[in-house]
Amino acid sequence: MGFATAHLPVLAALKDGARMSQTELARWAKVEQPTMAQMLTRMERDGIIRREPDPDDRRGSLVSLTRQAASRLPAGRAVLKQGNADMTRGLSKQEVDTLTSLLRRVLGNVEAMETEAQAQARAQDVSPVQRTSKSRRPRV
Repeated sequence: MGFATAHLPVLAALKDGARMSQTELARWAKVEQPTMAQMLTRMERDGIIRREPDPDDRRGSLVSLTRQAASRLPAGRAVLKQGNADMTRGLSKQEVDTLTSLLRRVLGNVEAMETEAQAQARAQDVSPVQRTSKSRRPRV
């Protein structure tokens, strides 16, 4: 199909003709800006996305899927669906539902941990002036 697993969040966000900024896509995919920038550059090179000037922000651009990529999405979804079926072969529907529910809870815990770690990092961040004055204090 020409898609990579890493493209999935972007493909999902831009399906149905949506247009989003790089910042919005990074937030959606839960990745850092530089990571998203690199991926979008590769996706643009491969003809999956296009960038257009953002009419509301002269410095920014909006990202959307190319027609070619959008036309391949249904086949890509079919491949994913088959892959999911292959991975859960031998499990009942109830077991698959339980597995999905448990994985969502684990993901929620991971996201909460990340949010908490970011909040703690911000709380512990010290201004450059404070860092300088602390580093000049004599050691006891």
